[in-house]
Parts: sequence; structure tokens; C-alpha cells
Amino acid sequence: MLVSAWPDTGNAESVDISEWLVPWENSQPGDPFVDQRGRVWFVGQRSDYVANLQPESGNFSRYDLDRDTRPLSLLINADGDLWFSANRQRYIGQLNPANGQITRHEMPNSRARDPHTLIFNSAGDIWFTVQQGNFIGKLTVANGDITLLEIPTRKTKPTGIVLDSLDEPWAAGFGRNLLLRVDSANMEVLEIELPNKKARPVRLVATSDNRIWWADFARGYLGRFDPDSGAFSEWPMPGGEDSEPHGMAVDRLDRIWIVESGLNPNVLVGFDTATEQFFSSTAIPSGGKTVRQMHYFEPAGEIWFGTDTNYIGRAVVH
Repeated sequence: MLVSAWPDTGNAESVDISEWLVPWENSQPGDPFVDQRGRVWFVGQRSDYVANLQPESGNFSRYDLDRDTRPLSLLINADGDLWFSANRQRYIGQLNPANGQITRHEMPNSRARDPHTLIFNSAGDIWFTVQQGNFIGKLTVANGDITLLEIPTRKTKPTGIVLDSLDEPWAAGFGRNLLLRVDSANMEVLEIELPNKKARPVRLVATSDNRIWWADFARGYLGRFDPDSGAFSEWPMPGGEDSEPHGMAVDRLDRIWIVESGLNPNVLVGFDTATEQFFSSTAIPSGGKTVRQMHYFEPAGEIWFGTDTNYIGRAVVH
């Protein structure tokens, strides 16, 4: 089922959002990623699968995973292999879609029990967070080696992870008021304390000037850190202190897109980093419930996301 909406948002711009109902009920589809053929791959976080959607036809295909895998994050490399985090099985999986074969890359430390969010660096290796285990890790794709970097502060709960233009990883410390930067030359995690102790960054993005922007889930703010000056700035979300901003993406114009997951329906808002103003607001047609992660597909100017209402969504942002 495809649904679309162009809601009335007053003076704010709205964007075109379309959604496709996933045929497997209550499966919590998430982390969609577009491949070179235009297929949209995603994981079923509650129902243990990797699947794809062909937007033109609305057809879905599915690969089943072992029970209680709980895949959370998905990437696709240039060879077409799919990589996913097995959040309850302590491994990162590599799926060959041609034959369904899965290679498991096991965590080398039993405390790294829940690999969470994945991202490729420029060499095609994978940096990832381990939320409850309190690590940031690196998987070298060529040989399967995994290096785990323990975060100094306990219960930091690293969640979202991004790379800046220098290929340095940054992560959100959701359990504390911390941003985390990896010094990849020394393989060391550096902690950056946010000014407000109640801040709880859940996702983050890096703009082309290497400033780091995060969603403050607890307080309802968009925050910014400038590594060059050490300065912090923040803006209250349009939906207020209960907006619970979560999923984030940045487009090629350095505009930030963020979902207010505490509102019903969820609202996708746009923030122009040049003018430092929110300029766009669009309700998610299915309601959303929660949008955790978004993927910006630059060739089409689209942002893809999954919802807890069991839809895969697309927002055309330019």
C-alpha cells in the first residue's frame, strides 16, 4: 500500500512524503538504504529479516535471519553486499543477496553484546557503535578483523555514528550528555561534554564545514558543536520540549532534516544551516510513531526512513 501526503503546515514549506506499507505486520522496518538498481533495502527489527522494496512496483522481497537476531542497521557496499548489525547475536552480518549466504563477523569481546549503528568510511571499512556494551568498533572488511574501543565513561550508550570530511568518526552518547570523537590515528575515543547535563544526544550528522549537529532527544533541541572553536549552539525544536527529535539526515545543501518523534503524527522538519532557521514542516502520513534512522539518497534528492507504524517512507527534499 502506498500513501502520500502534502499536508497544510501554515507558513512553513512542506515536502512530498510517500509511504509503502510493509507486508509483514508489526515488524518495525528500519534503516532503509538504496542500492545501485534503485531497490530500497531495510531490516525488520522485530521480525528478523533483511528485505527490499521496489518503489515503482511496490513489490517486496525478504531474506529471513535466525530468530532473535534483531537487525538494527544496514549498509550496502559497491559490490552489492549487505551489511547489518545483529543486535542480539553479537555479530555484524554480511549478506550476499545473490545466494542469501551470510558471513558472521563475531564481536571479539563478550561485553560487546549489542552492535548498533553502522557506517562506511572512505576505504569501505565499517565503524559502528555498541550501545549497552559501551564501545565504538571498527570492522576491516578485507580481513574481517574487528577492533573495539572502550568508551571511558560508563553507561554512555553510544547510538548514532557519522563521519566528518576527514574520515573521523563521531558518535552520540545517548546515556550521557556526551559527544564522542574517535582519534583514528591513535585509536582512542575522546569525550566532549555538552553544556546541559540533561542533554541526551541520540543521532547526529556532520555538515561540509565539519560542524557536528545532534538531536537532543530528552530536551527537544537541535544542537551544534564547532570542533575548530569549541563553541556550542542549540535551537529549540518547533514541536517543543516534548518533540523527542530522533532520526536525522543532511542533504547536499547542508540542510538538516530531523523527525520529531514525540509528536502524533511525527513531523519531519527542515533546518537551514546557512540562515540558522527551521524552514520546513511535514507530518508523516502514517503517523510514524517513531522514526529512528534516515538515509539521504543524493542522486534523487530523497530521504528514506522506516516507521514503527510498519511503513517505509520517502521524502523528496530537493
